[in-house]
Amino acid sequence: MFFYYLMPVIFLLGIIGIALEDVIKVNKAATAVGMCILLWLIFLLNADHFFLINPPKHISEFLAMFPQLGEMPLHELAFEFLELKLVRGLGDVATTLFFVLGSMAIIDIVDSHGGFSVISQSIKARSLRKLLCVLCSITFLMSILLGNLATVIVMVSIARKLVPERTSRLVFSSMIVIASNAGGSCSPIGDVTTLLLWTGGNVSALHQVTTLLLPSVAMLAVPLALATFMLPREAAVAPLSSATSAQTEVSPKTRKAVLWVGLGSLAMVPVLQTLIQLPPFMGVLLGLVILWVITDRKYADSSDEAMQNLRVQKSLSRVDISTIFFFLGILMSVQALIVTGQLAIMANFLSDTFVDKNHIAIVLGVLSSFLDNVALVSATMGMYPLQEAGVFAADSSFWTLLAFCAVTGGSLLIIGSAAGVTVMGMEKIPFGYYLKRFSPLALFGFVAGVIVYMLFV
Repeated sequence: MFFYYLMPVIFLLGIIGIALEDVIKVNKAATAVGMCILLWLIFLLNADHFFLINPPKHISEFLAMFPQLGEMPLHELAFEFLELKLVRGLGDVATTLFFVLGSMAIIDIVDSHGGFSVISQSIKARSLRKLLCVLCSITFLMSILLGNLATVIVMVSIARKLVPERTSRLVFSSMIVIASNAGGSCSPIGDVTTLLLWTGGNVSALHQVTTLLLPSVAMLAVPLALATFMLPREAAVAPLSSATSAQTEVSPKTRKAVLWVGLGSLAMVPVLQTLIQLPPFMGVLLGLVILWVITDRKYADSSDEAMQNLRVQKSLSRVDISTIFFFLGILMSVQALIVTGQLAIMANFLSDTFVDKNHIAIVLGVLSSFLDNVALVSATMGMYPLQEAGVFAADSSFWTLLAFCAVTGGSLLIIGSAAGVTVMGMEKIPFGYYLKRFSPLALFGFVAGVIVYMLFV
């Protein structure tokens, strides 16, 4: 029993280690993968024991699939069970990883071609308050198509050029975090957590967008209205700096073509999944292949090294692989807890504690401000399997509210989301600065979003 109860302790310590990445000076990807290996190793070394104390449904389902294994010795049966669950879990996780990898590559291709300059050059605002509203609105919309993490990288880069003065730019950067998480919460590809819920069948794309759009707007509108008073009325907006040498050589026609193909391919992912049941990761890879063909044909005969760097194979070398390893570690760790029955125990505890299951989603949203929301949502999906009807049916209020709370709850603290951590690193935003000035604003927005959701559902 010691090792059985040691597993959730290791998981909790791993999540804390991820949250304190800057304190312990260990990359969160290393912590996540190490945690994953340790959990599965404990399962491997104690497979016989875990197999016996697992909830009966796991054993009965397993033997129903492979009745010929019923006569095997216990230790061999346990290893067969472990192998099946490990391979199946890895297969499920791989679909998410390839989606993230493909979308990151597409965004890098568009950015390296200067595609986002088409958007930045269209910004005509001259007062800081108006510029804040414009940038946050663009961030909100882009997060729906590109995801919150990619969006904050682009928008903070634009804010740097338009707002050189650091004090004002910290306001812009902090609000970009809130806007990106607000927009990402109402899109099936807006955040890794919403992607998990969508690909897992918990929430459909159309339902998520139509149901969460108004709460997401409320989540942004309340903090944005208050944040405008942090900026002076009169201030000069700096002109955008020039593009890189490679981007300068890219024709405007090519730049726009890459931009619209990239954005269009991401936007078509939920459409293709709805119409022809094409898996999301294949939809993203289809868009990547189209860009691959375009760039290969465009630069195949060019001897310019700068132009060769615009091809897809170069973009793939620039993708942050540590992020892929981080998601691998987190998601496979959760799989280990599912298989060993740990999450079933937690689900029973939460169900007994909260009569209204929507309260569970709200609590998890608050927890996501300092615990990794990918792990929380993945664990929640493991705790509450989909039902044909009832509280945990697809598109139910519980799963929809969880999609909103898990993403927007990450705005309560600067370390609560991947977008926040990224901006924190890019702009060197002090934890205390965000906590004092923007955590209350994010909390007001979070409460406003939940109230709007409750009123309209």
